[in-house]
Amino acid sequence: VLFLARYFDDHRETLHQPRTMLVPAACTIACALLVLKQPDLGTALLLVFIALTMMLLLGLHWRYLLPLVIGGGVLTPILWNFLKEYQRRRILVFLNPYMDPLGASYHIAQLLIAVGSGGAFGKGFLAASQSQLNFLPMNHTDFLFAVLAEQWGFAGCLVVLLAYVFLVTRGLQIAGDAPDFFASLLATGISAMLAIQVFINVSMVLGIMPIVGIPLPLLSYGGSSLLVTTLSIGLLLNIHMRRFMY
Repeated sequence: VLFLARYFDDHRETLHQPRTMLVPAACTIACALLVLKQPDLGTALLLVFIALTMMLLLGLHWRYLLPLVIGGGVLTPILWNFLKEYQRRRILVFLNPYMDPLGASYHIAQLLIAVGSGGAFGKGFLAASQSQLNFLPMNHTDFLFAVLAEQWGFAGCLVVLLAYVFLVTRGLQIAGDAPDFFASLLATGISAMLAIQVFINVSMVLGIMPIVGIPLPLLSYGGSSLLVTTLSIGLLLNIHMRRFMY
């Protein structure tokens, strides 16, 4: 986000030219491929989505993404061979959630049971069987939203999602009030980063997207995630504090 904000600020006079987007696109793809090799498919997708969001907000026409989509479709069989075996299983399970309920499909099956059993108001604090009895693996990290759904139900999840909506919309308001173009881009990128993380995490818990390793900001267990998220919010507050400097 910092790199893209600085680059676009330095090239603000040529943002309407498609070739201005080539350098950030190449850097994003290079970083995403390195992260993918770790292997970390979720973070690699996060980098791509953040870059695409910032480019589209700066005026990149969607038709310029068509060659990327076509190229990705053509390279899919080749990229499939570079994925780890567990990553392939996750994609296959997404396409058929019940193909192996005691093996590869176990995660998604337990997620759906946990979310569905919560009902409107949940089973109560520490009264959820799927998470408390460890039927749901990794319930303190990537799948924490399923724990919330089981314990606090639809009402509790709605409160959490509204809190995220407030956080992201305030970030976008800060971007609109920013003192300069760079600060505005930085606030926009940070808001997009938080929104995309929430969207991917909640979508994979609900079975809308394949399971990837994306934590739920400020809630999932993880030191590096918490550090980056709090630093990002600190940058937003810093931009807001200096909105009347110029």
